[in-house]
Amino acid sequence: MKIWRYLSVFLMVTLLSGCLLFDDGSYKVGMTVPSLRTKTLADVGGDLSRITSYRYPDKRMYQYSLDDALAKGQVMVLAFATPGHCTQCDKHLQMLKGIMDKYEDKVLFLHMDQYQNPEAFNALTVIGDPWTYIIDGKNTIRLRRAGRMLYREVDAVLASLLKEEKAS
Repeated sequence: MKIWRYLSVFLMVTLLSGCLLFDDGSYKVGMTVPSLRTKTLADVGGDLSRITSYRYPDKRMYQYSLDDALAKGQVMVLAFATPGHCTQCDKHLQMLKGIMDKYEDKVLFLHMDQYQNPEAFNALTVIGDPWTYIIDGKNTIRLRRAGRMLYREVDAVLASLLKEEKAS
């Protein structure tokens, strides 16, 4: 009976420490983002309703396909959110629009809507939303987070990453 107690404690500690016992196949921090052609605003004739279910979209989030954005070699915030059915996604995109004003000349912001760019969800094995990926200029995932983030969280990561990239 003692062995089961030790085993259950080991499993609980392992899971709580963030170590996964099983690989779910998704892209994780430290991995390179796959190059993938996704829809842009130009691809849909400038019709925002054909690229996002967000009520207040910002055109700046739909200027680049993921493959084109990766080719630029710039820090990027890649947001997976489907605000047409997700209140947290709506609030998350509102926050990102605010932080985009601060970083728009230094960081690319892309929004992938599950209805309009499902191939991006499939390629990165994103299930559910919102999800945020922050990618460095070498196309490496530096942050991968499920759920809505706060402005100060994203701001801190971007400031640190930009400082790091400037120093190298």
